[in-house]
Amino acid sequence: MWLSPKVARTEVLAGLVVALALIPEAISFSIIAGVSPSVGLFASFTMAVVISIVGGRPAMISAATGAIALVVAPLAREYGLGHLVATVILGGLIQVALGAVGVAKLMRFVPRSVMVGFVNALAIMIFLAQVPNLIDVPWPVYPLFAGALVLMLVFPKLTKAIPAPLVSIVALTALTVAAGITVPTVGDKGALPSSLPIPGLPDVPFTMATLTTIAPYALAFALVGLMESLMTAKLVDDITDTHSNKTRESIGQGIANVVTGFFGGMGGCAMIGQTMINVKTAGARTRLSTFLAGVFLMILCLVFGPVVSKIPMAALVAVMVLVAFGTFDWHSVAPATLKRMPAGEITVMVVTVAVVVATDNLAIGVVVGTITAMVIFARRVAHLAEVTAVTDPEGGQVVYAVTGQLFFASSNDLVTQFDYASDPGKVVIDLTAAHIWDASTVAALDAITTKYAARGKTVEIVGLNEPSATMHGKLSGELSGSH
Repeated sequence: MWLSPKVARTEVLAGLVVALALIPEAISFSIIAGVSPSVGLFASFTMAVVISIVGGRPAMISAATGAIALVVAPLAREYGLGHLVATVILGGLIQVALGAVGVAKLMRFVPRSVMVGFVNALAIMIFLAQVPNLIDVPWPVYPLFAGALVLMLVFPKLTKAIPAPLVSIVALTALTVAAGITVPTVGDKGALPSSLPIPGLPDVPFTMATLTTIAPYALAFALVGLMESLMTAKLVDDITDTHSNKTRESIGQGIANVVTGFFGGMGGCAMIGQTMINVKTAGARTRLSTFLAGVFLMILCLVFGPVVSKIPMAALVAVMVLVAFGTFDWHSVAPATLKRMPAGEITVMVVTVAVVVATDNLAIGVVVGTITAMVIFARRVAHLAEVTAVTDPEGGQVVYAVTGQLFFASSNDLVTQFDYASDPGKVVIDLTAAHIWDASTVAALDAITTKYAARGKTVEIVGLNEPSATMHGKLSGELSGSH
């Protein structure tokens, strides 16, 4: 599919901006992981190029990320680069397997409040990651940083043909070089690679001991990478009003990591900051921008290394600070929104943000947030099961009408709702307006029947819908060890 010149220009410029923003990020993530900058840069190159072909979400950027760096750092420190590369390959294979068995479908269980918390936590983390670049630095950094922010806010009002971050980076680099201003630059982060990566096998002994060492890290790597990529894909779906193939994305992430491992890279996943620059700031929508981000990254390093090394960090920090502000969902914390939102949902959002920021790990935050949401939901639904009694005027029987969803949380209270001592000899439990969801409920109904039987009274359960009747018929009388 050939793109129109206008779309192609947008994609090319977006790819260039993303590539420039990727360089310092990839270098700093390499430092977090304890490997040389070229390992992170090679990973960003191979991840972006491969995922642009095999991924399921066009215009999303995958590269070396902080989340992945944090997972593999302890392994790299203790065992070295060979084990790190082997972990990336194994992690990629696990991602392919998880994608194939449909792990992407689990994303349906992530509530909206966790999603909002995830986005806000990401914005905070992107911002916090920039703060060290603004502390204990020469004073010219501050006016340069402020100038870059002003330029990026004003320039789009003049024209949107060229992305404002690109203009800002070029202008600040030209100014600092021409005026001889000494400020921290990209080159200070570490040396850029001077040759292309060469594929090869990881330098590790191929033994069971190696496998048992890397397997736990590879599993963590696979899960963190998939979760971050699928959450980011969902976010891009929302921004662009388009649907993407999450299963293909999961398998694609795995393939990209396997390739990256064979090229000696540190692995990666979707990058929310760079994706926001690509989709929101630069307006890219196709796979071309992702592909070119990877290609331009290598060209910039290999051909224009000396020039790229002179880019002042102030310019890139300004870009990332604006990305952080653009990523944060300000509507979610507006007083009017907070007034209308249920307390439980606000709690889930706050818990997600707090855990992510405290642990520096998006995956842990999402899992804790989702579990919190489930507990709150279970507690809310548990109160919806009600029991009302109607005694027959003749006094021969009593009918208990049960309404609501019966599962482990609500059926626990069920046993206490009946008057075992005073009820007449026949008890009817009417479940027309209820639904049995689990074995806990069947066990509760068995316990009620047993309590009445001990007093010589009979219980009849009526009004079961078909799924409830099937479950009750299968499990009733089978759940206690006494029969």
